[in-house]
Amino acid sequence: MLRVDREAPGDMVAIEARGLVKRFGDIEAVAGVDFDVREGEVFGFLGPNGAGKTTTINMLTGLARPDAGTIRFLGREYTSDVKKAQHLMGVVPDESNLWPELSGFDNLCFCGALYGMRGHERAARARELLDTFGLADAAHRKFAGYSRGMKRKLTIAAGLIHRPQILFLDEPTTGIDVASARQIRQLLSGLNKAGTTVFLTTHYIEEAERLCDRIAFIVGGKLAQVDTLAHLIRDVQGQRVIELALSRALEGLGPQVLMEFMGPLREAFPGVEFESAGGAALRAHTRETLALAPVVRFFEDRGVDVTEAKAIRPSLEDVFVRVTGIAAEQMRREKERGPKGGGS
Repeated sequence: MLRVDREAPGDMVAIEARGLVKRFGDIEAVAGVDFDVREGEVFGFLGPNGAGKTTTINMLTGLARPDAGTIRFLGREYTSDVKKAQHLMGVVPDESNLWPELSGFDNLCFCGALYGMRGHERAARARELLDTFGLADAAHRKFAGYSRGMKRKLTIAAGLIHRPQILFLDEPTTGIDVASARQIRQLLSGLNKAGTTVFLTTHYIEEAERLCDRIAFIVGGKLAQVDTLAHLIRDVQGQRVIELALSRALEGLGPQVLMEFMGPLREAFPGVEFESAGGAALRAHTRETLALAPVVRFFEDRGVDVTEAKAIRPSLEDVFVRVTGIAAEQMRREKERGPKGGGS
């Protein structure tokens, strides 16, 4: 679609960040971040709310000037004027930046004009993208009348209008319906297979696990870990994770009911970490073999039945919890509950 097919990310560095620092008054939102993104890979940038993800993207895309550090794209330094590299990149912010009074087609054509595309070229590209994103039937409807999923797809299409080599996506599937989110993930996978380098932030851990070649965790403005998905998960392979389904009588009573068990559980089973797994379920994390009979008795003594116990394969979510100390479910709830702060 954009360039040649590839089998795996190449050796050339598409994005190079060295010592990036950004301060807001006395707050250091990004504190000396270093990473490389190889050409042709999907690079996930994960962290809790306020960790510095959006601030880092803003520096890389020219929306914020770093207080220190260097930025290179495809081997050339652009630190002092990142806007000179805008022909190389497409940027999809977490909130739409398109014009509500314009149609989908006119929005794409206008974005193409901003990149210096000629009239016939941008019109043809706009029609191609509308067809690719399943928006051809809505091409001449005003953007204001689009659904949230349609708006998100058109915003991504706008970031691709000039065929960028590098695509920045900040929370691309937040707040949209399941079908639209699935289609967007499929489109991103297709773009990447065609050679586009993708820099992705998301609070959906399963999305990062599905799409990303490598993942960086940022916590408190600092990179905590950068590695391939396979290596990250291998680091927690020695940990045993058991999911316990509790009696259905607990369902619908809210997470506060399960939280009442946490303190006594940790006292009764030192060295085992317990967390809510949603609904009437808990997960137990341990390095040693966990004898289930004492756990079952613990709950029976409190009038609760353990209806099922199963081993869980370590996942990227387990890595996220270990690195950040924050449950991914909690991060999703915070993100979807309200607007994001400036240091996210």
